[in-house]
Amino acid sequence: MSDTVARPIGVAVLGMGNVGAEVVRILTDSDGDIRERVGAPVVLRGVAVRDASVPREGVDPALLTSDPSALVAREDVDIVVELIGGVELPRTLILAALEAGKSVITANKALMAVHAGELSEAAARNRVDLYFEAAVAGAIPVIRPLTQSLAGDSVNRVAGIVNGTTNYILSEMAETGAVYSEVLAEAGRLGYAEADPTADVEGYDAAAKAAILASIAFHSRVTADDVYREGITSITPADLEAAAKFDCTIKLLAICERLTEDDGRERISARVYPALIPLEHPLATVNGAFNAVVVESENAGRLMFYGQGAGGAPTAAAVMGDLVMAARNRVYGGRGPLESTYASLPVAPIDDVQTRYYVSMRVADRPGVLEQVAGEFASQGVSIAAVRQEGAGEDARLIVVTHRASDRAQSETVAALEEMDSVIKVSSVLRLEGTNE
Repeated sequence: MSDTVARPIGVAVLGMGNVGAEVVRILTDSDGDIRERVGAPVVLRGVAVRDASVPREGVDPALLTSDPSALVAREDVDIVVELIGGVELPRTLILAALEAGKSVITANKALMAVHAGELSEAAARNRVDLYFEAAVAGAIPVIRPLTQSLAGDSVNRVAGIVNGTTNYILSEMAETGAVYSEVLAEAGRLGYAEADPTADVEGYDAAAKAAILASIAFHSRVTADDVYREGITSITPADLEAAAKFDCTIKLLAICERLTEDDGRERISARVYPALIPLEHPLATVNGAFNAVVVESENAGRLMFYGQGAGGAPTAAAVMGDLVMAARNRVYGGRGPLESTYASLPVAPIDDVQTRYYVSMRVADRPGVLEQVAGEFASQGVSIAAVRQEGAGEDARLIVVTHRASDRAQSETVAALEEMDSVIKVSSVLRLEGTNE
C-alpha cells in the first residue's frame, strides 16, 4: 500500500449525547484495531457540541467546537458523523458535507424518513457514501442486509418491533396488568421513555423507521407522511387480557408489505399500529426494550434480526460499522450501495389494506344481540372467525375476531355497529397480524 493510499482518514462527529459520546470513546479506545480494519489511521478531527467550554470526560478540549459548519468544512475531514438529531440543521450540515465530497454517517431516522431522496442524490452526485444503519433498530443490522445481502432477492414483507419504549410498555402491561399511564411513568423513571414520549407512544418514531425500511425493501421512495400510523395510548389491560384468551399478545408493529393485485399491479403498504399476534409468532416473545425485524423474501424465506434497538453503546456500534465501511471505501476507492428507486411503487391507502380484526364492544344483555351483531358484519362482507361473550348486565361484552377484510369494510362495519341500539359502545378495534387466515 502506498503512502498516498494510507493517509489518515479524518472524522468529524457532530453531537455528543449518549451515542456521540460512545462513538468518540470507541474511536479513541480502539484506534489500533480500527486502523488495521480500515487500512489507514482513522483520526478524530473534532467534535461539535452546543457549548465547547464545558469539559467532556475523555475528550481533548482542543477537539471541541460549537461551530459545526466550520468543522464540516475543514479540509482534513473526510467523513462526517451526524448525531445531533432534529431535521433542518442536520440536513443543512449533511448536504454541505456531501457537496464538499465528504462521506456521511447518520443515525437520524426523522431526517432520513423525510429527506433520504435529496441526500442520496447529493451523495451520488458527489460520488461519496451516505450510510444510516443506526437510523433503524439501533445495533440490529437491518439496512445492510436489505441493501446488500438481499440485493439479488425480492423482498415481500418487512415487519417488526422497532420502538423499545412502546415494547417495554406493552410487555409490562401484559405481565403485570397495570394500566398504560402507570407503566409509562415507570418507563420514564427507568430512562426508557423521554420526558415528552409522544414520538414513541403515538407511533411517529416507528413510522419514520417504517418509511426507511419500505424505501429500501421495495426500491421506491417512501416518506413518513406515506405511513399509516396509530399509537398505543388507547390499549387497556382488558385488551391484553382478551388477547391472551385468543392465545395472542399485543405489540406495536411496523409493517412494510408488497401488495399484488389480481391484474399483477404492485403497490406498497407501509403502516404502524398496535396489533394482536399469536404467541407462537417469533415477534410475540420479543419483550422489554428489545427490537426485532422479520424479513420475508422470495428465495431467502423468513429472516429475523433481534437485539437492542436503542441505547448509546448499541447504536454507536451500528454507527461504527458504517464508519469503518466508509473509511475503507476512502482508502481503496470503492463506494457503498447507491439509492435504488427504480420500482417507484405507489403506496396504497390504508382503506385498501386487508388484514384480520379484533373488535371489542359493550352490548345490551338481552337475547338476539349476537345475531344482530353477526348480521351487521355479514352485511358489510366481513366474515367472523371467532366470537367470545363475557360478563353480564352492564358489563356484557362481545369480542369478535374476523377473517381478512379491507380496512374500508371494517371501518364501515364499526360505524354501523355504533349506530345499533344493542351496542352500547365499541370499546376497541385492533388488527390481528401474523396468521395465514
